[in-house]
Amino acid sequence: MLPEYATVRQYGDSEIVIRKSRFIGHAMPAGSEEEAIAFVEEIRKRHKTATHNCYAYMVGERDEWQKASDDGEPSGTAGKPILEVIKNRGLQNVAVVVTRYFGGIMLGAGGLVRAYTDGAVAGIEAAGPVVKVLHREVAVEVDYTWYGKLENELRAREARVSDTIFTDRVRVVCWPRTGEAERFAAWITDLTQGQAVVEPGGTNYWIDGE
Repeated sequence: MLPEYATVRQYGDSEIVIRKSRFIGHAMPAGSEEEAIAFVEEIRKRHKTATHNCYAYMVGERDEWQKASDDGEPSGTAGKPILEVIKNRGLQNVAVVVTRYFGGIMLGAGGLVRAYTDGAVAGIEAAGPVVKVLHREVAVEVDYTWYGKLENELRAREARVSDTIFTDRVRVVCWPRTGEAERFAAWITDLTQGQAVVEPGGTNYWIDGE
């Protein structure tokens, strides 16, 4: 799994008007090619009366799945510019659709490239570009006598904590970055003088800075 990658937070859309044509940029995170295709189909159904629904997506750890479609616009004027925006932003696991409602004025090849580029940018900005970082779960179990010190030190370290469970002991579920997980576990052991039970777990992506 990638240690980190740039993508978008959630679905977002934004509309721009260029020479009476409406261009609506839609962007969505996609964890698989199937998700990307389903998103494109959803937008097509939502805007079935549109003149064009052009799209591009890039999915996979090594960008294995890429596709761009001009959907009836002149070749290379829509899908490719959308894909180039995704690449230039360094985004992965994302699908972008730009819907066009023709306004009666021809834009020419250069104008179309600029319009679909701007539409893709608008959609991506609306979806919220983020960086997702791979973290590893590290569960820490301590006696209550150690909990106050542990809590203070975790707060000072600005450690990511997803849950704290109070039973006969205290279990704190932490999420250091995967590359720091071993050092984090060793730090906990040293901090508690070997009294903590430290259990590494699975991995998950978290948005950087949150």
